[in-house]
Amino acid sequence: EKEEEKVTDRTGEKDDSRPLPSDSQILEATYVKNLDTGEKFPLSLAEQRIPKSGKNPVDHQCLQRAKELSDSWEGGLGDELDGDNEMNEGSSQRKPRKKRFVKKFFVKGRDRKHKGDGRSRGDNQSGSDEDPSPEHDQKTVKYKQASHNKGSLDFEKIRLKQDLTHTLGHESRAVWVIEFSICGRLLATAGQDSIVKVWVLRNAYSFFHELQVKYARMGVHSSADSLSEKSSVTSSHSSDPDEDPSTLKPFLEQPLCTYCGHSADVLDLSWSKNFFLLSSSMDKTVRLWHISRKECLCCFQHVDFVTAIAFHPRDDRYFLSGSLDGKLRLWNIPDKKVALWNEIEGVGSHLITAANFCMNGKLAVAGTYDGRCIFYETEHLKYHTQIHVRSRHGKNRGRKISGIEPLPGEDKILVTSNDSRLRLYNLRDHSLTCKYKGCLNSSSQIKATFSREGEYIVCGSEDNYIYVWKTHHDFNILSSVRRDRNDYYESFSAHSAPVTAVAFAPVPGITVDEGLRDIGEVVIAGDYQGRIKVYVNSDVL
Repeated sequence: EKEEEKVTDRTGEKDDSRPLPSDSQILEATYVKNLDTGEKFPLSLAEQRIPKSGKNPVDHQCLQRAKELSDSWEGGLGDELDGDNEMNEGSSQRKPRKKRFVKKFFVKGRDRKHKGDGRSRGDNQSGSDEDPSPEHDQKTVKYKQASHNKGSLDFEKIRLKQDLTHTLGHESRAVWVIEFSICGRLLATAGQDSIVKVWVLRNAYSFFHELQVKYARMGVHSSADSLSEKSSVTSSHSSDPDEDPSTLKPFLEQPLCTYCGHSADVLDLSWSKNFFLLSSSMDKTVRLWHISRKECLCCFQHVDFVTAIAFHPRDDRYFLSGSLDGKLRLWNIPDKKVALWNEIEGVGSHLITAANFCMNGKLAVAGTYDGRCIFYETEHLKYHTQIHVRSRHGKNRGRKISGIEPLPGEDKILVTSNDSRLRLYNLRDHSLTCKYKGCLNSSSQIKATFSREGEYIVCGSEDNYIYVWKTHHDFNILSSVRRDRNDYYESFSAHSAPVTAVAFAPVPGITVDEGLRDIGEVVIAGDYQGRIKVYVNSDVL
């Protein structure tokens, strides 16, 4: 009876004078961990910190607006693994089991394929090819190649040269896009934190700083004002003629310009020949900047998220924008208005997720959520033709187009899509020239790009690696393989998160040092944690 009196009173309720914690206290005291980034935070911030769908917010919006297509996204690997969708009633009960078995089989096979010939570059020679943990030594470059890759290896000497951080503070925000200026001396980065940063090569800082000072003397509100605070920092990083070039970092540690104007994720960037920079955002705007100015020069308002932008390659008074409202617009910058526009037909399938110019500006092309590339004549933005980006069997629906890049010097385009494939199309007859396999891109806005001469293709991946292919592989050493398939990749990584943006340096020699011309390619990569890494393909540096 005494024990019962301690536990309950006469009404049968608990006799506990201690106050119960509030809901907010429970949420603050409970911590969760994002397995993609390794970041720990209170449960109260989970809704803000954890992405709602995929690796990119564009994917979440597309899924919301095109629910009738969501069935094709279930299962991760898509319809390519579910080729025989037509089953009779007698076998309908066996379908889920068969589907799980097939997926399990293919996933295991693909994991073995991704492992390849793994080797570490650096002090750690573990050679493990499992996905690096958040505690992974990010100075170690891990290298692997396709197990069946034969012939010379062009990126076996890849080294990590520099590590930059796009986001400030303890929060890790993804880098969605990186873009080199045409001269190759400026690098623009942007992403989840809605801030655009421009990084400058160490050996080019004086030129651009003088340009900013010149505009400041003319009475223009220049970005040189913000650089005055960094003068001591940049002077300490200036090159010493007696210093070993191998120890110098290519970029200054502090950005040349920091642009704060967008209120949501920045999705795309584009440079003009005269150092103007365009940025598109989920805040439904495109903003125009110049490296000599601190403020935004012009804001081009849209009615929906702007997923892609591109300056006209021959006349930078115009730029192309693609939006989730299904409209492709050609803007006149001096007039600050839309010169031409066209709308993609369809319900739920009209969402534009990529856009660019091709054939030196003769054609404009828009990529859609349902896997179509639609071409327009730029002069009047009149419909020209379209390509359905999907497997030749035609049993699967197209997957979201995440990138479109023209091949330098040729009438071909490279299309990146969310079936983890890159496809090179010939624009003369709209035929598929080659399909590239190896990377993992099931829901991200990752896009592949070419090297300056078009010799190589580079692409980020959701498995934390950077993948490189030869654009035109030497198939002479392989007698019995298809010429329109290329899965002879090389890959490397020092990242502990998905690589969301990657690009070749336009001029590798000046990126590392003015005096070193005979080095290999230089690759810049941004990841889901806001880290920007500079890789040099050389055993000297």
